[in-house]
Amino acid sequence: MYKLIAFDAYGTLFDVYSMAQLADDLFPGHGQQLALMWRDRQIEYTRLVTMSDPSPSGSKYYLPFWELTIRSLRYVCKRMGLLLTAENERLLMGQYAKLTGFEDGLQVLKTIKKRGISTAILSNGSREMLATVVQSNGMQPYLDRVVTIEDVRLFKTAPQAYELLLKAFPVKKEEILFVSSNAWDVLAAKWFGFDVFWVNRLGHPYEEIGDPPNYEGTSLSTVLDVI
Repeated sequence: MYKLIAFDAYGTLFDVYSMAQLADDLFPGHGQQLALMWRDRQIEYTRLVTMSDPSPSGSKYYLPFWELTIRSLRYVCKRMGLLLTAENERLLMGQYAKLTGFEDGLQVLKTIKKRGISTAILSNGSREMLATVVQSNGMQPYLDRVVTIEDVRLFKTAPQAYELLLKAFPVKKEEILFVSSNAWDVLAAKWFGFDVFWVNRLGHPYEEIGDPPNYEGTSLSTVLDVI
């Protein structure tokens, strides 16, 4: 049914909150809140960059995802009144570079490849940071392409970001299943024309705008049920 299964990276294949323990070690009692606020600010910065100049040639405000992640961390520490030393920043960003993959992710990719279906990542992440996190989780042999929005300098949810998959693979929209744990990402990919699978690990309600996802499950493993 599908010729390509494309995955979002951060939050979907890799746990963006897996640095909460390190954050709590560095800032006792604040780790969980820091991780949550860090992620929210990171996404907000990507939206500001893209919405403020959605030029076909790329936003003039574009900064690589790695840089936005650093600046988000600095902002949140200031907001929370936490002293972020250069060493603590280095430790936290080092942890982010090698985020822990969700335990079922590797096996899911292996199974999809065994079924003869192409696999890809489509991510806001910069090329270097994606290469690092993919390699550290042993996923490289099971991904045909790692596609980054660096090529268009517009972050998801810009349509140009999703269009990159059509440029990277000789497939049609209806031959792609896009998988994400971020409901906003699922919604935008659905609007673009992809079939979508929402990995809803926390049992959250779906967004109140747009059509519902084609499929929904509580883990990456459930993606295998529909292919």
